[in-house]
Amino acid sequence: MLILNSAEVAQKTCRRWKKQSSIAFVPTMGCLHEGHLELIKRAKELAPKVIVSIFVNPLQFGPNEDFEKYPRVFEDDCKKLETLGVDLLFHPSVKDLYPEGFTSKISVGDLGSRLCGAFRPNHFEGVATIVLKLFEITSCNFAIFGEKDFQQLSVIQQITRDFNLPVCVIPHPTVRAEDGLALSSRNSYLNLDDREAAKQIPIALKLAKEQASNHSHQTTEELLEKIRPVLLEKGLKLQYLEITKSRYLLPTAPTDSISSLTLPHLFIAVYAGTTRLIDNVSLSSTV
Repeated sequence: MLILNSAEVAQKTCRRWKKQSSIAFVPTMGCLHEGHLELIKRAKELAPKVIVSIFVNPLQFGPNEDFEKYPRVFEDDCKKLETLGVDLLFHPSVKDLYPEGFTSKISVGDLGSRLCGAFRPNHFEGVATIVLKLFEITSCNFAIFGEKDFQQLSVIQQITRDFNLPVCVIPHPTVRAEDGLALSSRNSYLNLDDREAAKQIPIALKLAKEQASNHSHQTTEELLEKIRPVLLEKGLKLQYLEITKSRYLLPTAPTDSISSLTLPHLFIAVYAGTTRLIDNVSLSSTV
């Protein structure tokens, strides 16, 4: 496995590879878990060359968030990537990707201002900016993103459409632990009590899916009222619980019936102790 830190060298290498074969790319912030590894396995099915990046992106962290303490286990990550046969690991420094004088950022509009964006100002601006840079550096044909971060996936699909980027963004289903909790690097922050409380998240998602399938005549507010107590039962603190419609994740009215919505989707953000966790599920009868 080739490991490169320089954006310039990585870009030249990828452009050379691109002349001979297609490239699949998996961007990460490291602390790799089975969810990341499943994305990489999918990438290997899509293209002869597979590139993974590890970069904890400061632009997507707020001033009171966990940028400094975000788990960094580079040596362990390298071993996992080598085992999977990754061709290139791109591991740049902050100074290399954001040199002195860097000022350009991508605005993602309303899609990035709702849900998580309402509580993490400029987060999706930072996500879109780094993803655009990584797409340019890797010259990738395919980029694989997990559906656990569904709003992030939607933002990336949006900028890919808006800027006519020659990249096929591939969604991958959320990978879950045996207890149903979505795999996340931030799960490492959870103590035993927090982890036990977090099990309510997949229980709530399952209930929401069943309610939407079997009682689609009910309104969004009626469904949400059935979900809230499940989430709060063991001490989780609710940040938001919302149902959206359309691929643009538009807001819904409390009186909208589930059956009247196009691509209804439920989003959850909670705190288990001091750890923020997010999850989501499609409420569409066709998914």
